[in-house]
Amino acid sequence: MKVLIVLTSHDELGNTGRKTGFWLEELAAPYYRFQEAGWEIALASPKGGRPPLDPKSNEPDFQTELTRRFETDTEAITALANTVRLDSVTADDFDTVFYPGGHGPLWDLAEDPDSKQLIETILRSGKPLAVVCHAPGVLRHTVNEDGTPLVQGKDVTGFANSEEEGVALTDIVPFLVEDELKRLGGHYTKTEDWQPYVVQDGLLITGQNPASSGPAADALVELVSKTGA
Repeated sequence: MKVLIVLTSHDELGNTGRKTGFWLEELAAPYYRFQEAGWEIALASPKGGRPPLDPKSNEPDFQTELTRRFETDTEAITALANTVRLDSVTADDFDTVFYPGGHGPLWDLAEDPDSKQLIETILRSGKPLAVVCHAPGVLRHTVNEDGTPLVQGKDVTGFANSEEEGVALTDIVPFLVEDELKRLGGHYTKTEDWQPYVVQDGLLITGQNPASSGPAADALVELVSKTGA
């Protein structure tokens, strides 16, 4: 099996002067889940090359056994430094796709036409897709073949308004993931802030927050094995 992990290239946290990017746990935990499943892993980002790491995600309070493992894994670090450009990716080359979060995707991947096409093509090809934390925001412009919002009528989750408020970025982000999923007609549910929570509806898997990234990857591995994608 071959999985594509799509990371953000955006590193500016609105007008705060602070940096953002992808959240390390949301890459590291799935990366090793997929590796243990024997999958071939490829990394992509809109600009290619090394995607920006949200520096906060590598602070001691947010490090995990897997983030520390990733940081000392020469093969993983080399792969991260050499992501391919998203516009060079062909959906046919992959069995499934995973989007880690971090705040970065709200600015670039949520508006990226190549990302939109990739998501729509993967799902219409009968292949599973997983998005976690802020990454469900990348679904905001995706549509079904009849033009309706992709998440309309689907059970979904994503970074909660209360979690965004908890990190004091409600007025900084371009949109709130929870609000956007509801606006698009998704059946949004959540659990307590910062606790693991994963929702699956058909081929679409969504996770609420960083702690949900490993469980979402586990759900994706199981779904791929069932669908034979």
